[in-house]
Amino acid sequence: MSPLVSIIVPCYNQAQYLPEALQSVLEQTYDNWECIIVNDGSPDNTEEVAEKWVKKDSRFIYLHKENGGLSSARNVGLALVTGDYIQFLDADDYLDARKFELSLKAISEINLSKQKIVISNFRMFTTGFKQSTTPYCTLMESYFTFEKILFGWDYEFNIPIHCGFFDSYFFKEFRFNEQLKAKEDWMMWLFLFNQKIECVFIDKPFAFYRLHTNNMTSERNVMEENHLNAILYVECIVSATVYKDFLEFILLQKTKKIVSLQSYISSYENSRGYKILNRIKKVSIFQWINGLTKLMLL
Repeated sequence: MSPLVSIIVPCYNQAQYLPEALQSVLEQTYDNWECIIVNDGSPDNTEEVAEKWVKKDSRFIYLHKENGGLSSARNVGLALVTGDYIQFLDADDYLDARKFELSLKAISEINLSKQKIVISNFRMFTTGFKQSTTPYCTLMESYFTFEKILFGWDYEFNIPIHCGFFDSYFFKEFRFNEQLKAKEDWMMWLFLFNQKIECVFIDKPFAFYRLHTNNMTSERNVMEENHLNAILYVECIVSATVYKDFLEFILLQKTKKIVSLQSYISSYENSRGYKILNRIKKVSIFQWINGLTKLMLL
């Protein structure tokens, strides 16, 4: 029997993008799948859009829940899936039509252990530039180790969650941390690669990640706020020695950022932007360093 692929699509206030995401599922060349759409308490017309797709194809399943955040929505989906493999897909992204078929083919052609993960490359796009042929970011197979994901995340690369194609075995124990409002995908990759997993890399862009240029500043602030929180959870999955090395590494990166900011600010001391940049230097980054220093003293 052909394996069943379960797709989890959390959605909050992204009804305008949801049809494109679901269409990319419907167009998959591999057809044994179920797609769970989790409405995370959206005040927009997500429900209306989702119900149209449920009527269009019975493989789409719709669920509404109270707002609890992205991690909460994914966890609800994980509790409902019945598939052999899991594919995550955020409502504003989409997939190449061959992703399921070629991921399963890659698994069948390579002798892996029971725990299987396929990672494909990705392409970032902004609305209106969907057909861009040059990826902004490119993954490499050398990134797929626990150490590289621990130390290289955000500084060298990120792996969008929908690049992955996962054996459902991994999610019998793992759930996303609902206290984190960002970096939850980083925690997932750390958990997985800490299991000494084997994975297959498909160096083709089968995942497409939408870049929202209108709210990049607010997103960056959320990321910064949650990065320090995420670091606390790293301590739970690494040895004390590795954790200390990791904190020292992060402290070094932030110190480098301060030096860079100081150089930048010094050239604008007489400008209107000086006070703003100086505030960023004093508040945001120094808060980071104070937080990291306290962690290192614990």
